[in-house]
Amino acid sequence: MITVAYFWRIRKIYLPLAIIFMATNRILLSRLPGVSFIKLLGTGKGESFTPKDADQFRWGVVLTIRWDCLKDLEGSKVIKGWQSICVNQYRAILRPISSHGLWSKQQPFDVEKFDWSGKIAAITRARIVWRKNLIFWRAVPPVTASLHQSPGLLNAIGIGEAPVGLQGTFSLWENAAALRDFAYKGQAHAQAIKATAENKWYSEELFARFAVIEEQGVLA
Repeated sequence: MITVAYFWRIRKIYLPLAIIFMATNRILLSRLPGVSFIKLLGTGKGESFTPKDADQFRWGVVLTIRWDCLKDLEGSKVIKGWQSICVNQYRAILRPISSHGLWSKQQPFDVEKFDWSGKIAAITRARIVWRKNLIFWRAVPPVTASLHQSPGLLNAIGIGEAPVGLQGTFSLWENAAALRDFAYKGQAHAQAIKATAENKWYSEELFARFAVIEEQGVLA
């Protein structure tokens, strides 16, 4: 199994159609052969993780699929539909290297053990306990500022399954060492990890790393 991530920046005039796609695409994707996990995503700047962060003109999907079924995905009505309304498409084919935690009560990524020295993608996501949203939002800015200033970071965007409470990031890194330095050596991130344990912000969380096997387009 591989993981595939698509992100589309759409023309403003097509926003109503994008909302319809978000409501209907899951059913269509679930009918494709080889698909075992699907998440349709809104996106944001990844700075505050509040509703004001949202980017209503960029949407995405992350899914797992068998290698031999990739052409079925690429030729599907779902992908063709987004391509017809977008001004930019980014697609990444990913092989999971590690994954800790759960996403919607399941472990969606088929982790493999192999050596990789190239570009890394990371997905973090969490289900925030509703009554702790305000505490969480106050703690986020130092971490996101540290993230965007981290050596080796190529790009990072916010991702979410809902306007509030289901938040995450999709980031690209030069290599695994750069990501590890941010995760384990960055003071702001270390303090956030400690605060998470103390405040119990999340009812569910996941952190996954991937080898970037192939990219098309630019994440914009």
